Amino acid sequence: MAGRTQTELAASVGVTRAAVSAWITGRARPRDETIRKIAEALGTDLGTVRNRTTDTLVGRPVAWYHRPAPLDGGREFGNPAAFAFEADVSVLAREATQNSLDERIADSGRPVRVRYTLDELTGETLARFCKAIRWEELVPHYEAAASQDQKVGQAIAAGLRDMNTRDRLVLLRVDDYNAHGLTGDDYEDGRFAAVMRRQLDSHKSGRHAGGSYGLGKATLWAASRLGLVLVNSTLHEPHEGRTAGRLIGRLDLPWREVDGKAWAGPAWFGRPDPHVDGADVARSWWADEEIVEQLRLTRDGDEPGTSFLIVGAHDVASLIDATSPEGDGVEDDDSVHRMHGRLVQALERNFWAAMTSGAGRRPLLEASVRTLRNGAEIIAEEHVDPRTSQPSRTRALQAFLDGTTVERLTEKGSGQVVMTTVPLSVPGREERRSGGEHRAVLLVTEAEDADGVLNTLTTMRGNRMTVRMKPVPNLPIGTDPFQAVLLAGHAAGEEAPFADEAESFLRASEPPEHDKWGQTDELRTRYSPSAYRRIGSLVQEAHKAVRELVAAPKEKRRTSAERIRKRLAVGGKRAVRPATVAGLPTLDELDARIGDNGAWCITAEVKIPANGDSWPLVPVAKLAVRSGPKPVLAWSELTAVHNCEVVDGVLHFTGGARRATFSGVTDVTTHPVRSTLSSLVVELRTGMGDK
Repeated sequence: MAGRTQTELAASVGVTRAAVSAWITGRARPRDETIRKIAEALGTDLGTVRNRTTDTLVGRPVAWYHRPAPLDGGREFGNPAAFAFEADVSVLAREATQNSLDERIADSGRPVRVRYTLDELTGETLARFCKAIRWEELVPHYEAAASQDQKVGQAIAAGLRDMNTRDRLVLLRVDDYNAHGLTGDDYEDGRFAAVMRRQLDSHKSGRHAGGSYGLGKATLWAASRLGLVLVNSTLHEPHEGRTAGRLIGRLDLPWREVDGKAWAGPAWFGRPDPHVDGADVARSWWADEEIVEQLRLTRDGDEPGTSFLIVGAHDVASLIDATSPEGDGVEDDDSVHRMHGRLVQALERNFWAAMTSGAGRRPLLEASVRTLRNGAEIIAEEHVDPRTSQPSRTRALQAFLDGTTVERLTEKGSGQVVMTTVPLSVPGREERRSGGEHRAVLLVTEAEDADGVLNTLTTMRGNRMTVRMKPVPNLPIGTDPFQAVLLAGHAAGEEAPFADEAESFLRASEPPEHDKWGQTDELRTRYSPSAYRRIGSLVQEAHKAVRELVAAPKEKRRTSAERIRKRLAVGGKRAVRPATVAGLPTLDELDARIGDNGAWCITAEVKIPANGDSWPLVPVAKLAVRSGPKPVLAWSELTAVHNCEVVDGVLHFTGGARRATFSGVTDVTTHPVRSTLSSLVVELRTGMGDK
């Protein structure tokens, strides 16, 4: 009790010592009037007395606590994670909404609701907000940071200058509902520490999670000119016996020196932690409704989730141009009208699939944007409707979810959706012997004008966030406009073969922006340096399938020259093409590793020339030696993965296939030496004994 005995507190409040003892042990609860007296006696706020179950400290209950500079003289002039993304509200919408999707409470069967609120503060409203966040405590730190000739310092200087000269500050709040909230301890592993204390800690909770780097949260601070974000979280699981009103703030500044003392960079807005000895450390606190309202963090109802308030929001990518809807003629990067429009567009473009429902199930996501000025609405809340912004793609996905797709587009203008599957050969990981063939779902439908760019292929995986949207190449002239969607991993359905493996593989192939599938360090280390080629093959197969599905019938594609040529008779005999022997299939790619039992585990890709699919081939494993014949190893497993089958140890290729994949595991009992002391050679033979 802040150094006071029960008797002393009882005397200050005007009650008996027995009453104080009953409060502490939980046998009784003081009345509201008494709680106010207790707060005054302890020098704290009402929220702390009502909600905390531990002792508090005398003095200011909530303040800014800055991290001291390290004693070794190290200096960091900004948070490197913040530079992974542009200070762009479109990027913010993508990353923040993805995080909310990942934190959706799936067991509820309801979507996660995400709302973006822009609030432009001026005059007295701005002054009251600055008082609530104890702005006067921050001014010396901001001035010291702004005086530095570094990138972060220059950005802060511009933000301070704009705020002071225009008496204006833009807040951008991101609220999510039906999400887990920032659960867990202030310092130990958990959602709270991952977001507010740590860098590069993803701490995702679901198999379908979109993020994997722990960088997405940095966009919140990158979108603030002042590096300041306040947080209010309602928890899905109680912490310290409470769920509602868990508050904290974090400030990211560069190294600075204030009043002769050096500070490392970050600072936290919270209450002093009585359990940390010898250091000023701030932790989260349970705030009352009055403080929450003053900090402009009031949430709707008690549904779990988190509200992030970006203080000094800006958008460098939305500078005014000829097509801007903003009409005030002011060239700034924090126009709330432009930011509102760009947030809506980003949500439409990146999350239309997550907002699509089907088969009697609700969507994964509901999203909206609204804009205020001093708390009064100036742009009504706009609920994002994917059917308006992405009509064709939404129709395609809904048909897949409802099970109403067709095998071929037969009626023009009918809105039909054709579905097929394309293979993704998933390689094995270090701890697994082999991967398998995943069948990604490909949807194609006629395009509409509202779709934007026509004839594109949109790719995504389990969280249904758009990864990439690119035109399909090499389309025949005269192809009717279409839109195609490729659903891979869990997006292809929970029953899709090797969906878990494909989801993990594709997730590892995404960069921090999650905007493409390709080579990454994680893919290289978890799988193999050449694993990214499997993704290229997937996209090529998808492009090929799209071209086949949208191709006009041969009768329609005949040119005038072809029709005329059929009417002409040419004298003489036709030249006869000499018959040729089809080329042999060859090994084009080989991934190999040593399994836990010492066996060689391989995945091989075979390149098949035209008409070469008729060759039956036998995979042979040998040990490489400097001289003499190579020892032959037997296979304990030989498995067909893609475009082939294995019969009695012989590969038979699918007709018309140009590439095939198989995997194998050698029999360790046939190894003359340990695998770690040898190298492996794999050959393809046309018979059991001939090469």
